[in-house]
Amino acid sequence: LSSEPTNKQAKKERGMAVTSQPLRGRRACKKIFWAVFPHACFILSLVIYAFLGALMFSHIEGNRKVNLSEEYRHFLQNLWDISRNLSDNMTENEEVFKEEIHALLHTAKRDWFVNPKDIWTFFGSLFFCCTVFTTVGYGNTYPVTRAGKYLCMLYALFGIPLMFLVLTDMGDILATVLSKSYNEFRKLQSKILASKFCPGSTCIRGDGSKVDVNEPLSIVEMLRSQSAVRKKPAQYRNAQIFEMLIARENEYKKLSRSKSIERWSSCPELDRGKTMTRVIENFDRIGKELEKLDVPIVLMVLVIFVYISCAAAILPNWETRLDFQEAFYFCFITLTTIGFGDTQLEHPKFFLFFSLYIIIGMEIVFIAFKLGQDRLIGLYKKVISFCGEKKVPAKKIYPK
Repeated sequence: LSSEPTNKQAKKERGMAVTSQPLRGRRACKKIFWAVFPHACFILSLVIYAFLGALMFSHIEGNRKVNLSEEYRHFLQNLWDISRNLSDNMTENEEVFKEEIHALLHTAKRDWFVNPKDIWTFFGSLFFCCTVFTTVGYGNTYPVTRAGKYLCMLYALFGIPLMFLVLTDMGDILATVLSKSYNEFRKLQSKILASKFCPGSTCIRGDGSKVDVNEPLSIVEMLRSQSAVRKKPAQYRNAQIFEMLIARENEYKKLSRSKSIERWSSCPELDRGKTMTRVIENFDRIGKELEKLDVPIVLMVLVIFVYISCAAAILPNWETRLDFQEAFYFCFITLTTIGFGDTQLEHPKFFLFFSLYIIIGMEIVFIAFKLGQDRLIGLYKKVISFCGEKKVPAKKIYPK
């Protein structure tokens, strides 16, 4: 008789375990969805904005009527006069011809010789929109009509902040990947060095004390081992370690607070409110990982070189006029948003599939510039602190 209640209880526990597994899977999927939602929202907004701009500019600029002005007729007349006045002996007035034809060609406009429907196709307009909100601006495609110019200014006014928001969000993901990869590499390097120089489980420090390799470091030792702390003068180390300890303690408090909130997850209203709070916190954390990134700038330069070299090897496959060096130059000018416009693409619709490459590449270059800026600020701080620590010689006062 006593075994019957135990069997019932065991069946009940098994049933609860079976029913709890789908709930856990549903909660995990829901958590992943709301974690990915802000990033997908930004990218989807940029894609929709680019497609709407392409439809708008292809309709306005592609359907414009080309009216041959009096200036164009005057250009043709001058060209005819110059060619008619040429003598059979070309060497006599070759310099005069060059000067006249150069002066005349400077007055020519590109719109006189181009059909708008050939330039402002949907893919051509989409390529133009990408050059607008990425601030590259090659200059080979531009609006001619007054309505197109006004709409271009309005389009850039909203598109550029949206693009910077996507870059900042992608920068957080990229900074997290770079930080974790670099930290794992440093851990692997330290393990290899420890196994090489310390065959046993203990190592001897410089002061003669023994350290257990398998024993984890304390938080103070871990913070002192970081390059950002070791490079600073002695009077600033303790202050920064103290600030890092406080920040770590605040993170633990946030984790314990979130665990206490999870106890109320059985209530759907509280669970929904907690999910919305978590999504809002994801939006608030945009750009935080990028600020905490600390990797060597030489590593970022190497990443940029490899990244551009890969594109420079692929791009000549459909842009046959470009070799590896020209493609490398074009990718560098594009990713740094310089955009001279001296190198033009014959097939911009193929390059549009490379738009994700441009966004990630611009983010890598932006991270490298930010790291370089931080290094320069640190250098200026060291110079100013060095100059401030130098003793200023006292002026000698002579009696009158």
